[in-house]
Amino acid sequence: MHARISASLVQGALWILVASAWLAPATVAAKPERPVSQASAQAGQPAGAKAQRSRKTASKNSAKAPGGKPLDKTYAGHAGAQAWADEAAARLGLPAPWVHAQIGKAHRLPLVEQLVLPAPAPSAKNWAAYRERFIEPRRIAAGLAFWQRHEATLARAEQQYGVPAQVIVGVLGVETLYGQHLGRFRILDALATLAFDFPSAHPRAAARQAFFRGELEQFLLLAQRSGLDPQNLRGSYAGAMGLPQFMPSSWNRFAVDFDGDGRIDLWASAADAIGSIARYFQAFDWRPGLPTHYPVTLTPGQSDIDTLLVPDILPTFSTERFTALGAQLEGPALQHPGPLALIELRNGEQAPSYVAGTENFYAITRYNWSSYYAMAVIELGEAVARQRAAR
Repeated sequence: MHARISASLVQGALWILVASAWLAPATVAAKPERPVSQASAQAGQPAGAKAQRSRKTASKNSAKAPGGKPLDKTYAGHAGAQAWADEAAARLGLPAPWVHAQIGKAHRLPLVEQLVLPAPAPSAKNWAAYRERFIEPRRIAAGLAFWQRHEATLARAEQQYGVPAQVIVGVLGVETLYGQHLGRFRILDALATLAFDFPSAHPRAAARQAFFRGELEQFLLLAQRSGLDPQNLRGSYAGAMGLPQFMPSSWNRFAVDFDGDGRIDLWASAADAIGSIARYFQAFDWRPGLPTHYPVTLTPGQSDIDTLLVPDILPTFSTERFTALGAQLEGPALQHPGPLALIELRNGEQAPSYVAGTENFYAITRYNWSSYYAMAVIELGEAVARQRAAR
């Protein structure tokens, strides 16, 4: 779902994953805090078979919430929502009657309000447990099948954008299990709920509500420009859509028509999803040929771990400074040309795991601000690549 969490919020990301994968379907796909960038992609009018597939995939309009309970409270009589509709229509250049009609048909979803709240009693971060959710036989097998079906498209994306096929495959596997879990919440309902009734108990309620109002605007722009019916589009509880779970702002800024049929469809076109993910990473400074991370050894009493962890996942240290602080590297890592970050992956009550993250590791965290998410993407992609090479 595409705008963009920090490593310190991985417990929340895990809850997001669980909620999206088992309440709706999938994601760190939900990516409620994905960063956004600029430049809007052009989406043509819906036409042809892909438009029909997209409408079916997006799901039928329904008077029920994902759990099957009837919906009865809309934003038609919500003064704040209707005032916002006037202001947004004028600012965005959209027809005011159309914006009012869409907002008036949006339903408030109490379940969504619950899902965005932090876990009341978060457990200790555990990379081993997080990893098991993604680096497992079913997902690897599905990734291999996806790669085999779309080998030429993945190769073309890698050539055009410089992003390895295995990274794209890793993202799609973690996000939606290659399209098996696209989400069952109506996007309009989810975004309206978070825009107008974001729970005040959240520690960052004001900032998050502003974020989702922006995403609601971007969603309405996307629907108006593409000719899609906003009443029929479904995704995660946080408003993320399609195979790559782009938030509306990310769709508008990064999505591409990679199959060349004249429109962008991230629900039904694997090619559009592949190209859009690659373009996203390119926009966040993916460096072709650069590893995502290196092994690192830390020796108690000899490594200044506190100093190394101060920048969190942002690559900051030169190789010389990194090793001077007691982070031991070997082989190619000693010739690494750019900055490094010490990535800490906690393992519950066990000792943490560490790697030296590069600028490409950081680029993956721009998709979801979590080092745990980035490592899951990397290791799933590597596991699928190994299976592919073994055949």
